[in-house]
Amino acid sequence: MNTTLLTTINTLPKEPGVYQYFDKNNHLLYIGKAKNLSNRVRSYFKFTPELSPNPRNSQRIFHMIEQATSLNYIIVESEHDALILENSLIKQLNPKYNILLRDDKTFPYIYIDYAQKYPRFDITRKILKQKKSKQDIKYFGPYSIGARDILDSLYELCKLVQKKSCLQGSKACLYYQIEKCLAPCEFNISTEHYQNVLNEALNFIEHPKKITTALETKMFFYAESERFEEAGELRDRIERIKKSKLISNIDLANHDNYDIFAIESNEKKAVIVRLFMREGKIISSAHETLNLQRGFDLEEAYERALIEYYGREKPPIIAPILLAHSFENIELVSEHLSKLFEKKAVIMIPQRGSKKKLTELASKNALELLKIVPQNYDPMPIQIQELAKLENIPLRVEVFDNSHMAGVAPIGAMVTYTNGVFLKKDYRTYHLEARDEYHQMRETLLRRINSFEKLSPPDLWLLDGGQILLNLAYDLLQSAGVHIDLLALAKEKVDAKAHRAKGKANDILYSKTEVFKLQNSDKRLQWAQKLRDESHRAAITFHKKTKLKLDQQSQLLNLKGISQAKISKIIQHYGTFEELKNVSEEELTSLLNKKDAKTIKEVYF
Repeated sequence: MNTTLLTTINTLPKEPGVYQYFDKNNHLLYIGKAKNLSNRVRSYFKFTPELSPNPRNSQRIFHMIEQATSLNYIIVESEHDALILENSLIKQLNPKYNILLRDDKTFPYIYIDYAQKYPRFDITRKILKQKKSKQDIKYFGPYSIGARDILDSLYELCKLVQKKSCLQGSKACLYYQIEKCLAPCEFNISTEHYQNVLNEALNFIEHPKKITTALETKMFFYAESERFEEAGELRDRIERIKKSKLISNIDLANHDNYDIFAIESNEKKAVIVRLFMREGKIISSAHETLNLQRGFDLEEAYERALIEYYGREKPPIIAPILLAHSFENIELVSEHLSKLFEKKAVIMIPQRGSKKKLTELASKNALELLKIVPQNYDPMPIQIQELAKLENIPLRVEVFDNSHMAGVAPIGAMVTYTNGVFLKKDYRTYHLEARDEYHQMRETLLRRINSFEKLSPPDLWLLDGGQILLNLAYDLLQSAGVHIDLLALAKEKVDAKAHRAKGKANDILYSKTEVFKLQNSDKRLQWAQKLRDESHRAAITFHKKTKLKLDQQSQLLNLKGISQAKISKIIQHYGTFEELKNVSEEELTSLLNKKDAKTIKEVYF
């Protein structure tokens, strides 16, 4: 190992902080935290007869230290601050040897606000501000899936006030006519009568099986009436509600709440299972699968799972946490969660009794999930890795494309592909200001880089373009300190024009160092084309919506006497009509005459 690394190690302060290991290409390998930077970093090494990896390191860390050639560090005030900074940096920078959890969203809760005269149910992901008593709002959940389906079913089956706006009117609406609402807006409905309806809805929430039974009755009625589309929608809703709840014989016959975590692994993957027990019953479950490319650290996985799940906001329901295994930094994580919860966080590793049965149930489910080979298993990522000599198996891919019409309504689109399917919830679209394709892609990629803390980086970026855009992406990622594998897909050019032969695209795949001219029949090329085509579809769809909105607003300005030439001038200057809301009349006067500027501000004020 080089003397520069040894010099850095010998000068490390004995203070809390975060450290970062880099390889010879300055790619980030690992991020860690420490109560004492000097002691923690030195523990990775053996110093005699020369600097080398400590043989007590795990195999994964041993390989990481072998590759490390430099070290950076950041000093912070406390070990707690180091924990927060480490978590933030891992999410943003995607280090090679850290465990990166993808499923870091907060799960939804269904709530009811009793402060309202006629209370109704809704969905939230955080604690709501309460005007009066702390008992006014009651939360149910969290739900990993099915929260919206349960909510829709409550309004389908119970005569509740259907919309927030319903009570603002004074006349019964369509919901009353189709017998889905009691119409307290017009009729004098007693609180006792409405409470009976609420009790029915509460009974459904507490016993989801009653919801599915009631929905199945309606589904069969629709099917017998040949209303197959409605029957199909109910069938799908029933399936989602059933999946939201783990079927279990465990019922503690009490009113205890617990959040239960278990992690199990084999050589290829790890599974994190979360169970949520409320009022003595398991109400929902969730799991996340980690594909292991460089080994696994169970303790790091538990730490990351807890920090990622609880995030940065106090959850609506705070429950004691049960773990199937202990880990080294459990006290530090407990301290962090206590600050978040504004009360002492209770973390237990039960050894016997009913709580132990709960962690065993979570572990059993994790072990079962390890055995499952996904039906949509896609062998292509490994073949792509081998072809392009990628550092990571591209299990999660983000694909980028831009769209515009002569510089009008420029947009960027990103689609996400993982485990053989397109993940629509992680798609992103962007309104852009740039007018040429190079700067549009630059703006799109920068917007994505700036959102890494909210949505962690993928294994691979695939760009719709050639070597120039690939180099652009590489430079942007280098500047941000993030290493992501890169590929680009572009049409073959003949005489500087994109070439298509007999309706088949002669596409060329680019990596940072190589060009791959694959046959049209090559499955690897077809895989990349499928991803590129989906990004193109998403970009075109969003562009059409944006363009339609622009056209509608253009027509509105036309009716107000603004000519098409002036409208084009506005779009070329400001990009979108939305920007006009932030522009003063005086500023518009410098572009148009005073009369037109006044007219436009009247429209967009």
